[in-house]
Amino acid sequence: MNKIRYAIIGFGGIAENRVAKEGFGCDTSRFNGLEHGVLVGATDLNPARKAAAETLKLKWYDSIDAVLADPSIQAVYIATNNASHAQLTIKALEAGKHVIVEKPVATSVKDAQKMCKLAAKKKLSLSVDHMMVYNAYNQMAKKNVAAGKLGTVNDCCFHMEFAFGYDPAEAATWRCSKVEEMGGPIGDVASHCFYVAEHIFGSRVKAVSAVYLPKLMTIRAEDGAYIKFEMENGIRGSVKVAFSELRGGLVGTLSNLGYEIYGDQAVLRGYGTMFQLSGREDEPYHIRLELEGASGVKSLRPRKFPNIYQSLIDHHAESVLKGKRLNALDGVHNLQLCEAAHRSAKAGGKTITVD
Repeated sequence: MNKIRYAIIGFGGIAENRVAKEGFGCDTSRFNGLEHGVLVGATDLNPARKAAAETLKLKWYDSIDAVLADPSIQAVYIATNNASHAQLTIKALEAGKHVIVEKPVATSVKDAQKMCKLAAKKKLSLSVDHMMVYNAYNQMAKKNVAAGKLGTVNDCCFHMEFAFGYDPAEAATWRCSKVEEMGGPIGDVASHCFYVAEHIFGSRVKAVSAVYLPKLMTIRAEDGAYIKFEMENGIRGSVKVAFSELRGGLVGTLSNLGYEIYGDQAVLRGYGTMFQLSGREDEPYHIRLELEGASGVKSLRPRKFPNIYQSLIDHHAESVLKGKRLNALDGVHNLQLCEAAHRSAKAGGKTITVD
């Protein structure tokens, strides 16, 4: 079977280590290649990144235009700064390339909708990097909830709270200084909480109400937020995100990136399930999923642990091969939720409904 040929636009650290080495399997000592796609090239505004790309045996393109002009490249993975996602995605779609774009899909709902309409017009597959839905533990959580293992769910909490921005170098990054580029805990990590919650419960969030945490840091973005949400299926829950929480060290930080789902028969708790990890033994933290009922705590463990980036990319490549276009509308909805959370917080916690 032919494989879809990809190039990465924006070859920074995450693109090299997560997308190229893991997602496309360029680190052959740890990963196999993909069934439906293959990475063949890369480009970056910083020419110093050329050596890293060529070490992985990738063709280096001197410009984005060179990538888009190459007829052998069928799809691109856009891993540039958030502000350029819309512009570069539109440019790639106009050039006839299928696109995977890093989260957020854009920095405004208007731009995101424009991207989706163009992809539909061009009959091209467009998807956004919502990779955590491919985590085997999150998929197991979804199955347990659907199977009624918790009884009737009446509450849940998804959380990503850690320390980032106390160091001046961190405070200067887009995550802490550029709210307009989806920086801050709401845009950066509440976004993950929203789409994972929707994945596990099989329903969309329809309304949010939020308040910002007390302002203790010197960063331009909010320190954190407490967000209540309601889903179309009636489930209610909360999202807790922060850049201001020390959480001890690595273990405390990673174990805190997870959720609790409360049913009238049992509680399901995920530890480290809301991160870039896939569950492999060689990762820095061993993800856990625990089901607690009246008889005690049961550890749930999947049989297989596919890499979340590989699953994301291969799903996109397969959609191209089979002519079943992806539309990235989940990315548009995710942006709407983040914007609604900010509007709510600025209005004192007012409930904001999202279409």
